[in-house]
Amino acid sequence: MSERLIPYQPIDLAEPADLVAAIRKRRGGQFINLDRMLLHSTPIAKGWNHFIGEIRNNLSLDPKLRELAMCGVAVLNGAEYEFFHHAPPFIKAGGTEEQVQAIRLIGQANFPQTLFSALENDTVDLTFQMTRNIKVDSGLMKRLQAALGNTDAVELVTVIAAYNMVSRFLIALDVNPEEHPPE
Repeated sequence: MSERLIPYQPIDLAEPADLVAAIRKRRGGQFINLDRMLLHSTPIAKGWNHFIGEIRNNLSLDPKLRELAMCGVAVLNGAEYEFFHHAPPFIKAGGTEEQVQAIRLIGQANFPQTLFSALENDTVDLTFQMTRNIKVDSGLMKRLQAALGNTDAVELVTVIAAYNMVSRFLIALDVNPEEHPPE
């Protein structure tokens, strides 16, 4: 095994104490490899913890749609770490194992749309368009706005944008899954 170009911060990192405590609190006491990489920069780790914490915990958007979008971004960008961490919450939010396996086919002709509702399929389409094309079809946005309302439509777009950022960070710095997924 080769040496990491930028190593993870130690698992028992204690400083900066307030930030380390806040990250551990948000993660239920856990400290994952993403955190250990982010903590090379206190301002980045602090801002990330707050922003992503809000996205994970305080949106009005249906958690199943949120996690569907996160998993879709992970698949489209090849960020296995991201998928590893978001497939379990997708199931917890009402997804099925069959849907988890289907998500791995996002962007392919054989994606099984029949496993998903119309709104979930629009979420998948938005995820694909934002991740691969950046530009989004106006008809799709109109359907999502009509189905979700302004707040949840904006939140869904933000989730997809934010998790594209996450996957790019993970891939560029070769952040890998922990040995055991967090609860």
